[in-house]
Amino acid sequence: MNELYHLFLRTERERNLYERARNLAERFQKRARWHDEHAEFPFENFDDLKEARFLSLTVPKSYGGEEISLYEFLLIQETIAQGDGATALSLGWHLGIIMNLAETKKWPLSVFERICREVVEKQILLNSAHSEEATGSPARSGKPETTAEHRSGRWVISGRKTFTSLAPALDYFIVSATIQETGEVGNFLIPKTAAGLKIEKTWDTLGMRATRSDDVILENVEVEEEALVEMLSLPKAKSHAQGWLLHIPACYLGIAIAARNEAIAFAKTYQPNSLSHPIAEVPEVRRKIAQMDIHLMAARHFMYSIADQWDRYPEKRAQMKEELAAVKYIATNTAVDVVDLAMRIVGGKSLFAENPLQRHYRDVRAGLHNPPADDITVSIVSGRALQ
Repeated sequence: MNELYHLFLRTERERNLYERARNLAERFQKRARWHDEHAEFPFENFDDLKEARFLSLTVPKSYGGEEISLYEFLLIQETIAQGDGATALSLGWHLGIIMNLAETKKWPLSVFERICREVVEKQILLNSAHSEEATGSPARSGKPETTAEHRSGRWVISGRKTFTSLAPALDYFIVSATIQETGEVGNFLIPKTAAGLKIEKTWDTLGMRATRSDDVILENVEVEEEALVEMLSLPKAKSHAQGWLLHIPACYLGIAIAARNEAIAFAKTYQPNSLSHPIAEVPEVRRKIAQMDIHLMAARHFMYSIADQWDRYPEKRAQMKEELAAVKYIATNTAVDVVDLAMRIVGGKSLFAENPLQRHYRDVRAGLHNPPADDITVSIVSGRALQ
């Protein structure tokens, strides 16, 4: 993996984070096929992540975390995804939410501090549960049908959420709900131990099977008044730039790098009896290898450049929404193209279940459905150009 990082590892701290992630990725790679085939959450991987204290990487230093930068976050995501894309994407939601909350300070300070302490001391996991069958992606501004009713100083929440990644492993769910009394929408922090909260195993998908993005059912779940941690403004289309969401393109570029590495290793060793040398010496194969690397260079340099801009110039972040969306657009589509090229190099052998390329082929396509979708990116980029 090192030859792809010689320009991206700029400091000793970045190199250290990369090496820590690479060591974990090598372990995860050995388990990835089993978790994919059985569509089971990789609890062993998260035990390793907890032992390595990766769940507190984005927690502010003032609360005991490492407070990594966005650039460092993407290095970790891209590297872990080379071992197991589903593990990387799952980890990214948890780390990214904490990074975003630390930046925006949207939650009451006492609640955020308590959660950060729990992440540092207990390595707990949290993620949002916003998607619903009727609303589709939260990015499209649908109003939650999940309801929150204020009763006797407590909130009573009922509804059903879809696409809840890490569902079986979460300690806290951040649930969006429409407040019945006012029609406003709020985020509620709900512990997994809350009575009336249950997980229904619905995640039977083509790719990213091990994220276990199952449905969360809330049946008259009672929580304290302080569980309302944030009021949401609609429509979401007018939301602020969110650098943390670059964990998504970083993950899919990591999967593409894994596919690229598989294809090159195959090309250097496979020699059919019709040739006197491995297929790596065939001009067409070399052209495809070059295409993969050129595509990856363009997408990765763009992604890391934007992350560096985000870290260096906080005052410019509000004007970076279009660039962030464009990174996701370019990276995920590039990742699909790179995996396709890798499979063309390997040929029919790439279709066998034992070959990781078929998993990369399925997993990488999930990126097209993570936010923001391509049509939303086209809309906001063209909108800025035509203002």
